Amino acid sequence: MSDGALDRLLADDVVARIWQRDATVFAPARGDEAVARAVLNRLGWLTTPADMQSEAGRVKAFADDVKAEGLDRVVLLGMGGSSLCAEVLRDVGGAEPGWPDLVVLDTTDEGAIHREAAVIDPARTLFIVASKSGSTIEVTSLERYCRRLATDALGAEAAGRRFVAITDPETSLAAHARAHGYRDVFINPPDIGGRFSALSLFGLVPAALLGHDVDRFLQSGADMSAGCHQTSSTNPGLALGAFMIDAAQAGRDKLTLLLPPAFKAFGLWVEQLVAESTGKQGLGLIPVVGEPLYEIERYGADRAFVVLSLDEDRSLATLGKALSQAGHPVLTLTTRREHLGAEFFRWEFATAVAGAGLGINPFDEPNVKEAKDQTSALLDDRAALERDLRAATGVTFMSGDGRHANPDALTQLIASLKPGDYCGLLVWLTPEPALDDALQLARDRITRRTGAATTVGIGPRYLHSTGQYHKGGPDTGVFVVITGDDATATDVPGAGYSFSVLKRAQALGDLRALAAHGRRVVRVHVGSDVDNAGPAIEAAIREACR
Repeated sequence: MSDGALDRLLADDVVARIWQRDATVFAPARGDEAVARAVLNRLGWLTTPADMQSEAGRVKAFADDVKAEGLDRVVLLGMGGSSLCAEVLRDVGGAEPGWPDLVVLDTTDEGAIHREAAVIDPARTLFIVASKSGSTIEVTSLERYCRRLATDALGAEAAGRRFVAITDPETSLAAHARAHGYRDVFINPPDIGGRFSALSLFGLVPAALLGHDVDRFLQSGADMSAGCHQTSSTNPGLALGAFMIDAAQAGRDKLTLLLPPAFKAFGLWVEQLVAESTGKQGLGLIPVVGEPLYEIERYGADRAFVVLSLDEDRSLATLGKALSQAGHPVLTLTTRREHLGAEFFRWEFATAVAGAGLGINPFDEPNVKEAKDQTSALLDDRAALERDLRAATGVTFMSGDGRHANPDALTQLIASLKPGDYCGLLVWLTPEPALDDALQLARDRITRRTGAATTVGIGPRYLHSTGQYHKGGPDTGVFVVITGDDATATDVPGAGYSFSVLKRAQALGDLRALAAHGRRVVRVHVGSDVDNAGPAIEAAIREACR
């Protein structure tokens, strides 16, 4: 790839215009006042490293009080941008000695919820309820369930002290938290979108509870912010954004991330940021994370690589050099664990730059609502869910309209993959190591059979991440929606349905949304033997790849 995008960005003064909050740097805002206002209401992340310094003292004092009280487990209830940053902080930075363990619960899966509930001691647990909108259905459902657990164990008043909210001003969650005696309510600036919120209170509160140095975290982001003010090729966010633009415009829109093992969760955060921000108007880049490594000749001409190399381990940089020598575009970034704040800001700025260069609005998510609407319709039409329960028994193959399909449908779906396509495995099962291993084997078989890149999305998490790209990005995705029967049906307090019903409605809702966009999709239902779901999936993919 050439430096074409970088030259155009510099000529158009994109860096200065972003910092000046000139909404017209993003093409959809030109001549559309409503879009321009919406963009301006999503640029608060630009100054979070400085703005959040005034909150650092309060956040640290809050975390110190939690630690002093002997609470040794933090359960964060959130989705997408409200939870992924915390997961990165936990996995990359870890909890400092003597500070609480942190668990992220971002699911409607019965198995995952029961697994966490079995080890929760409400007397020693703090629940963080994190939602920008304050009304995210998964977060609301989990809050009701966990609050009932705490109330049953401690009583209503003491239970309230085990909860803290992070949300925008005047949301229903903020009002609910105050009415139910939450320990604290952290109000985030409303002009920060969820996936751009890593350096805001959505990141600071979990960081402090893990015992991380909040001041250093913010300073790291501030240092990168200063670098991203430069109007030259030395601007690290500009360079990454230009790389992304050139890749997308050259048809190399599979942004393959080569990450150290400790940075696996960081890849999931980047996946949401880039896919949800750029996947619209038939454009964008789909990050490929956690993929098995292949012989260099197996990678197709639709790939661009970003290598994240740690100072203490340059092995991935060596691989990146070999890929570059083979003709693939490669950008190598060097970082350190303690520079997470800088990496969050670098990628946020780069994604904004990419949106400007691709002519899209990187701050909206126009297709995410479609799956939500389909879910709501199914929750109102319980008869349709009952029909699905009766229709999907054992290992069953179904089309996007919910009808039974011949097992050859999966074979035909895989065979339809052509150069430039990718295959997304969309999984609505309880995450566990055996399932992860089976999915990796399935990914490997698909790539070796077709040459296509593969992604894995765990529902409902992916609805708040790559789900936008699946429907709004280019029509190059081939999707396998994988579902199973739950062994339990746990009521969502006050909702009139169980987590099992909610999850099934979400899975079928997204299936319908994909089909409505004409996407190639087959559903594989593994039945009630979910303990053997991994082997069943791997066997189905193996047969389809013959």
